[in-house]
Amino acid sequence: MRETTKAWKGKGIAALTALLVLAGCGGNGGGSNGGASSPASPSASGSAAPTATSPSTASAEAPKSLGEVKVVLDWTPNTNHTGLYVAAAQGFWEKRGLKVDIVQPPESGADAMVASGAAEFGVGAQEGLTLAREQKLPLVSLAAIIQHNTSGFASPEEKNIKEPKDFEGHTYGGWGSPAEEAVIGSMMKQQGADVSKVKFVNAGTADFFTAVKRDIDFEWIFYAWTGIEAEQRGIKLNMVYLSDFDKKLDYYTPVLETSEKMISDKPDVVRAFVEGASEGYEYAIAHPEEAADILLKAVPDLNADLVKASQKWLADKYQDDAPRWGEQKEEVWSGYGEFLKEHGLLKTDLDYDAMFTNEFLPQ
Repeated sequence: MRETTKAWKGKGIAALTALLVLAGCGGNGGGSNGGASSPASPSASGSAAPTATSPSTASAEAPKSLGEVKVVLDWTPNTNHTGLYVAAAQGFWEKRGLKVDIVQPPESGADAMVASGAAEFGVGAQEGLTLAREQKLPLVSLAAIIQHNTSGFASPEEKNIKEPKDFEGHTYGGWGSPAEEAVIGSMMKQQGADVSKVKFVNAGTADFFTAVKRDIDFEWIFYAWTGIEAEQRGIKLNMVYLSDFDKKLDYYTPVLETSEKMISDKPDVVRAFVEGASEGYEYAIAHPEEAADILLKAVPDLNADLVKASQKWLADKYQDDAPRWGEQKEEVWSGYGEFLKEHGLLKTDLDYDAMFTNEFLPQ
C-alpha cells in the first residue's frame, strides 16, 4: 500500500482542521484514551515480533513495567518509520518496561490524536507542530527523525526544470495550501523570477508518476520514497531541494512528538519511549539491510526493492551532521517560524524553546 507525497500533504490539511476543532473545544492533551477516532488500520504491536536477540532476554530481572502506549504514524508505513519498527521487533522498548503499539493515522492525523490524548506519541513534522502551537495546542517535538529536510520539487528531466527560476511557465500540482505558493515564491524571488507565472492546480489523488504524464510539470516530493521509486522505474528526475535555496526551509520533517501533559505527568514513560526509538534508529543507521528486513516483516505489503533502496539512501540522513540522532536546534525552529511570519502564514509570536526538547535523548 502506497500513498503519494501529495496525499500525505493533503492529509495534513485534514489534520490541521481537526486541530482547529480541538482548539475550539479546549483540547489540552489530557486523558490517555481520548475521544479521537480509532486508527485507520490495524495496529502493529510492539510485542508482536519478538526475536532471539531481544535485549530483554539478557536480563534475569524483568524491568519495571511502564505500561502500554501508542505511537501513531503520520502516513502509511515507510522508511521514515523504520527505527520504530526496529525498536518494537528488537525489544528496545520492552527492555525498558514499555509496550508500544504502532498505529496508522485516521484522517484527522497524528497531531490531533496526540493533542487529544488518544495517542501518547506521534510522528509529525515541524510544519504541523508550529501551526498547532499557534492554536494553543501543547504539542512538543522530542526528536528529529531526519536531521535535514530531504523534500523538494521534482520534475521529469525532459521538463528542464533545474532551479527555481525554471518554475516560470510550468504547472505545479499540489494540494491547495497557501504554504505551497509561499515556499515556491520565496525560492523563485531569490533568482528574480515571478511566482505569478506558475500555474497552480490541485492535482487530486493521482500519484506523481501519473500526474507528470498528464498536465503537471512538477510536484513536491520526499526523495527518500518517490525519488528512489523513480530511480527504480528508470525515470530521471531533476530535484530542487528546499534546503538548497533557503536555510529557513531546512526544517525538521518528520519528528517524534508528544504532549506537554505527557512530559509533565509521565516523564519516565517519555524517556523510555525516546531512548528505545533512538536505539531503533541507531540500529537502522548501522544496519540498513537488516532494518529494511524488519520493516518488511512487519509490513509485508510494501515493495521490498523500494524499501531496501530507500533504507540504504536514508541510513546516513537520519543523524547526518548532528552530534547524536534526534538532536534539534532552536535556530531551526525559529527560522521556519520566521519564514511563516514573513509570508503571513503565522500571526502570533511563539515560544520556540517550548516547542521542542532534547532532554529525553540518550546522552
